[in-house]
Amino acid sequence: MMGALTYFFGFQIRQSERGISINELKYVKDLLKKYDINGSSVKTLMVPPNNSEPGLNGKAVNETQFRGMIGSLMHLTASRPNIQFLICLCARYQVNPKESYIITIKRIFKYLKGTPSLGLWYPKCLGFYLKRYSDSDYAGCNMDIKSTLGACQLLRGNLICWSAKKQQYVAKSSGEVEYVAAARCYANILWMKSQLTDYDIIYEKVPIFCDNISAIAISNNLVLHSRTKHIDTRYHFIRDHILKGDIELHFIPTQINLLISSPSLWMSQRSKD
Repeated sequence: MMGALTYFFGFQIRQSERGISINELKYVKDLLKKYDINGSSVKTLMVPPNNSEPGLNGKAVNETQFRGMIGSLMHLTASRPNIQFLICLCARYQVNPKESYIITIKRIFKYLKGTPSLGLWYPKCLGFYLKRYSDSDYAGCNMDIKSTLGACQLLRGNLICWSAKKQQYVAKSSGEVEYVAAARCYANILWMKSQLTDYDIIYEKVPIFCDNISAIAISNNLVLHSRTKHIDTRYHFIRDHILKGDIELHFIPTQINLLISSPSLWMSQRSKD
């Protein structure tokens, strides 16, 4: 007879009366040994002291090694959402990477050395409420001034889905990019609602929390005008679902918006080293 699940594809799972914890402690230790990080100092934050993206100039480094480090860290994002944005940022430059990016990647490893057992925690609780947070920076990329969209989804207050993706086009305003972020956010909620329906769990109005009043105003205004008519039609489906009462957009101050859904905050943190 099989007992409780404790290990699955590198994930260490611990179940108790209080809830379930998931981490990749063994995998982190193996990575630190593989890339010879054990003798290095611990970094308390992944963001470099100058709070900027690594530069494109400088000495070229081993492309195979760089891609291997990126791939190894990507596996960790399944249980460590706090490192996803910075890893994806470095992954954009896998062709002809520079020394500054290797330094940034090693800084992530040094952060992992200081927090090897950090992971996900799912406490036992009552109720099956579903809610979503969306956020975005504005023209945050130094190369093409495109924005990065972030979102996270909580079921019963537990984090079950998260993302941090670069927008495909340059937005004209912060309100526009936050509106697009909310629309993409709801697309994922539609999928989640359909999955939960199979378990007879039905949601009528799902709250989405956004820290941009302009984006909420655009979502509730069914009239296209000069400032919004250029936005791709596929993002306007969110208006129809708001009208039907499937979702509700709520304003939430940036200061209390969840950090996981705020890619712009990663580059504004101060290093404590």
